[in-house]
Amino acid sequence: MKVIPSCFILVLHFLISSSKTNNPEKKKMSKEQTFIASIDQGTTSTRFFIYDKSARIIGSHHVEFTQFYPEAGWVEHDPMEILESVRSCMTKALDKATADGYNVDSGLKAIGLTNQRETVVVWSKSTGSPLYNAIVWMDVRTSSICRKLEKELPGGRTHFVESCGLPLSTYFSAVKLLWLMENKEEVRAAIKKGDALFGTIDTWLIWNLTGGVNGGIHVTDVSNASRTMLMNLKTLDWDKETLKTLGIPAEILPKIVSNAEVIGKIAKGWPLFGVPVAGCLGDQHAAMVGQACRRGEAKCTYGTGAFILLNTGTAPVKSTHGLLTTLAFKLGPKAQTNYALEGSIAIAGAAVQWLRDSLGIISSASEIESLASKVDCTGGVYFVPAFNGLFAPWWRDDARGICIGITRFTSKSHIARAVLESMCFQVKDVLDSMHKDAGEKGEVKNEKGEFLLRVDGGATVNNLLMQIQADLLGSSVVRPADIETTALGAAYAAGMAVGVWKEEELFALGQNIKTASIFSPKSSVEWRKKKVDSWCKAVERTFGLADLEM
Repeated sequence: MKVIPSCFILVLHFLISSSKTNNPEKKKMSKEQTFIASIDQGTTSTRFFIYDKSARIIGSHHVEFTQFYPEAGWVEHDPMEILESVRSCMTKALDKATADGYNVDSGLKAIGLTNQRETVVVWSKSTGSPLYNAIVWMDVRTSSICRKLEKELPGGRTHFVESCGLPLSTYFSAVKLLWLMENKEEVRAAIKKGDALFGTIDTWLIWNLTGGVNGGIHVTDVSNASRTMLMNLKTLDWDKETLKTLGIPAEILPKIVSNAEVIGKIAKGWPLFGVPVAGCLGDQHAAMVGQACRRGEAKCTYGTGAFILLNTGTAPVKSTHGLLTTLAFKLGPKAQTNYALEGSIAIAGAAVQWLRDSLGIISSASEIESLASKVDCTGGVYFVPAFNGLFAPWWRDDARGICIGITRFTSKSHIARAVLESMCFQVKDVLDSMHKDAGEKGEVKNEKGEFLLRVDGGATVNNLLMQIQADLLGSSVVRPADIETTALGAAYAAGMAVGVWKEEELFALGQNIKTASIFSPKSSVEWRKKKVDSWCKAVERTFGLADLEM
């Protein structure tokens, strides 16, 4: 056996050490000292992302959490489980980034937050414990409250539209709070004692992140507040007349802040202690920032539901075609307020989960693309996922899901393709209404005279879904390189608040078409018209199928 001389071993050790030291990527990683993070608390999962100054993800983690369905049409979350999911994601994303050589502890400048909207929590100010599970945005237990108010108030379901831009619907936070006040003694007692705090998920998280019972900050941002039905769109404050009409005490409501400002610092007991929480937006508003949607530009986020927002500029545009007038974003206390028209779709990706979890047609969500690709059409099958009613532009809480056009020829591939088509049909319904409301002045077209739809969200990795969407719209669909634009938008807002980015830098980063995938329509006008006519007939058959006595 030959013995290697020690001098050779020393030379070899020197060469290996030098190659590590001279690796430009390692140098870059060790020198990078500016990071921004974001919490993305969604309907079915929580995520935490850490970005460098070029908005590249250098660490992330996600955790799914439990969905509770106590009764038909009811959907709840455990607020404490959501808190734990945030803690877990922060810890593990930080560990991953650190393992890759990034010194996040010293370089993290701020954390942004984005969240599922309209989901509500009421908790004890003294103990920090929730007084009931969080009632989720898609929950329809408040149908009877909405119908009662429609009968009692002048203008019916449009009574509050002038102040908040929203119709009376089970969708919005205020009626969920009314249900808790009417049906839960713990909530009534806590309000009477002055011990109750109310908020959407952003408020719940920020209060806990900044200290909880030990000085937690009770705030919400203008975008989440705009979805409660309680905020006046012009004053950006709680509307006193609305509170009086509904009997909601102002003292349980959080302070309203802008989307990009330092709110407070992470408290002891949490990872990243002392880092400022400096940005907060509802998920769809964050996606608008992440997609850099200027006036006249629209985006659609495909998640559990699907949400299309069109930036209408610095003045609210009233819808006459079944859409919502809402706030887009306000990137700083002194920044101009941007407004939007929105069409909300309750069930998009959730229909794929239903195929997986309830029917067992697929074993993972990603399988639907290959299954649906086995056929070139649905074979006349139409699926309308009105599981908990229909949102924009129909607004029918009495609708329930149907699958029609089934023959002996129908296979699970046809049904899978019909599920994908159902998402795209719903998006087209909303965009058609949006074009009517906004008119030509509200649209930005490319050199071909097309209206570009920017898309994001987990479902957009499905190329077949994106092509179907382009074919049904008759216009191009633009998918960015980073489809997690909701988390990115929250990071952008936080970075702006602490001076890491300026607004123009964000719009340059967010509108990088060169790195995007563009899906162009291949369908004929005749095909599109025939499909849409059949879809509308299917939608009409869902009306009145619900048992509204709940």
